[in-house]
Amino acid sequence: MTITQSEFGQGYHLITLTNKNGVALTVSDLGARIVSLKVPIGEEKRELILGFEHVEDYLEKDPYIGASIGRTAGRIESGRFTIGQKHFQVLTDPETGHTLHGGSPGFETKKWDYQLEEKNGEASVLFTLTSPDKENGFPGELQTDVRYTLTEDNTWRLTTTGVSDQDTLYNPTNHVYFNLSGDVTQPIDQHTLFLNSAYFAPLRPDLIPLGEKQAVNGTDFDFQIEKALGPVFSGKFGQKELFDGLDHPFFLNDPRLNVPSAKLTSPDKQVAVTVKTEASSVVVFTANFGENGPEMRGKTLAHHGGITFETQTAPGAEQFPAFGSIWLKAGQPMQTTTIFQLEF
Repeated sequence: MTITQSEFGQGYHLITLTNKNGVALTVSDLGARIVSLKVPIGEEKRELILGFEHVEDYLEKDPYIGASIGRTAGRIESGRFTIGQKHFQVLTDPETGHTLHGGSPGFETKKWDYQLEEKNGEASVLFTLTSPDKENGFPGELQTDVRYTLTEDNTWRLTTTGVSDQDTLYNPTNHVYFNLSGDVTQPIDQHTLFLNSAYFAPLRPDLIPLGEKQAVNGTDFDFQIEKALGPVFSGKFGQKELFDGLDHPFFLNDPRLNVPSAKLTSPDKQVAVTVKTEASSVVVFTANFGENGPEMRGKTLAHHGGITFETQTAPGAEQFPAFGSIWLKAGQPMQTTTIFQLEF
């Protein structure tokens, strides 16, 4: 295992972990984000995720790509919630009137402290951040850390921990996008997807959950048997039509680290990534950016040019108890782990 560091511009850094098999995981202290994930395929190093070459691109084009997201991933309707008898109003987006990913600025544009660790054949980068009391309106000083670990068996492990000095909301995730073809100009239509989920959360047109759990059986959103994404994109399922793709929470049947939650396979079948998580749901977003996708590493991102697996508690949990709980009690740490197992 090797660890290298380099400058990323504007005082930010890149840290690359490389294992004996040639898997290279590159992360940055800008947003505690993943910037690159490469695996050797024949004579080439294939890039598996979406990302930019420069700090400026993240800050100007899309700060969420690859980033740690928080305090709360997803949308909070009208930015309002209640903890006990206290009512809170947090920062909202003026265009939608809702809070997105904890408000801006969030975790994605912060400069995180970090330290490197290497033990038991694994290499890790531990990012740490303090979010002050009342940042974007959220109660409590929140201490949070994100640990990226690469193992010799081609596993990327992501562990996130948070503790607050007041009762608050906390629902972090990671916003990495995969395109296993290595070519962002190619949509993910021919990728195949498995999701260990029998229910999803239908959404309103403004992306706020209706508060229901709808069975996937008989719908285009049934991925319990692995299938290609293309027919889903071309289908007429109403929830897909709202957003020209997926942007939905899926409730996991068995959220454990030894049970596959999702699996994505490349069109040429040479690369696959299996996701396992302790989180109760995963938000699947298929980069529904239309023909105006950003330029990445010299190429223009295709419509449906990537897919996210945002492991978390389903957005809307602050008002729909059946979705789970994102209440973080004062002084009680919360930790969640997601594993990405690479096959190539």
